[in-house]
Amino acid sequence: MPINITMPALSPTMEEGNLSKWLVKEGDKVSPGDVIAEIETDKATMEVEAVDEGTVAKLVVPAGTEGVKVNALIAILAGEGEDAAAAAKSGGAAAPKAEAPKADAPKPEAPKEAAKPAAAAATPAPAKVESAPVANGHAAGDRVFASPLARRIAKDAGVDVKALTGSGPHGRVVKVDVEAAIASGGVPAAKAPAGAPSAPAPAPKPMSDDQVLKLFAEGSYELVPHDNMRKTIARRLVEAKSTIPHFYLTLDCELDALLALRTQLNAAAPMRKTEKGEAPAYKLSVNDMVIKAMAMALMAVPDANASWTENAMIKHKHADVGVAVSIPGGLITPIIRHADEKTLSVISNEMKDLASRARSRKLKPEEYQGGTTAVSNLGMFGVKDFAAVINPPHATILAVGAGEERAVVKNGEIRIATVMSVTLSTDHRAVDGALGAELLGAFKRLIENPMGMLV
Repeated sequence: MPINITMPALSPTMEEGNLSKWLVKEGDKVSPGDVIAEIETDKATMEVEAVDEGTVAKLVVPAGTEGVKVNALIAILAGEGEDAAAAAKSGGAAAPKAEAPKADAPKPEAPKEAAKPAAAAATPAPAKVESAPVANGHAAGDRVFASPLARRIAKDAGVDVKALTGSGPHGRVVKVDVEAAIASGGVPAAKAPAGAPSAPAPAPKPMSDDQVLKLFAEGSYELVPHDNMRKTIARRLVEAKSTIPHFYLTLDCELDALLALRTQLNAAAPMRKTEKGEAPAYKLSVNDMVIKAMAMALMAVPDANASWTENAMIKHKHADVGVAVSIPGGLITPIIRHADEKTLSVISNEMKDLASRARSRKLKPEEYQGGTTAVSNLGMFGVKDFAAVINPPHATILAVGAGEERAVVKNGEIRIATVMSVTLSTDHRAVDGALGAELLGAFKRLIENPMGMLV
């Protein structure tokens, strides 16, 4: 019996991927565990292994195809002793298909009582005529006769039915009256009752692609289609800024003691043999020490080591620190797990490995998903300070600026110190201002007294 190979879900959030390369061709025999294809997700390129044994009868989706949906048929295997050509013809039939809605499915009947108000409105009780008719055809007073359909259309269009002349029986406003008024464009808007809250203005819609392109001279640009990574980054940033109430805290940290300790630790690194000869066992960066300080600060202020959900606060037992890494076309945040328990040398070497594999898109989903906080460092670009966007499900992210010499006042005297500005973005639902300030204070103490990270 033919065996269908479908697009696998390589991460919990994956909906589609790019089939970047086939590593087998039609007629090849495969066994369980053989790597048969490379799939590009929004963050990484993953290898797909065969689960069953058989002969590749047909490659349904060609290499280089983008946007292949999860569970879509991508290849067909012929089982042992089965003709590959026959399997290729019949295999697709076994692929799971979404069921079309049944034509004879019973439709829910509207409640019989629902027709009664409309019927009653169709034959309104005669009104008491105690005043002369007004110009619009309605009797004087508060009551205006209009069909339910006319009222609904008028409400949707913002039309005041009291201002319309009805053409129905007894001056009743009907559908054609409202539509005619809308078409004429000379309709006064319905007025809200006194004291009633005004309806919020509709959110402005973003400009369409065509509207944007019209702003630029033809031939003055080129269009570069978004890849999956850029689409995912855009979607998550919109989600973060529209659902997380960001709160920002900034302070300055003096780095001179940390820089001196870093120099001593790097000088004391033992040598080890590598393919390129002898090299230090580690080489610490300021960012490695920032990661460690952030992790230890979260353990010192455990209430800030949290994630918000609608039903409960998730209190994490370890500090898993994500680190923003710039890669071609976007960025990714590999995670140092249990950073609070690891030495600086282990953090440094692990970070170098994760960053290298991130740039070649070889990270596994578990290496960049989750985490309890994140660090984003733009200091190497000379950026003094900035505010980073929180990456759900984190409740905090630390933006790190450049260390630079500044004039500081100590004991009434001005002296030069190396100072780094950091900004903590917090999810105010989980980490409010006072708690965020406590976390940032713990981080500052560790940066300015870095020996505390070694004990």
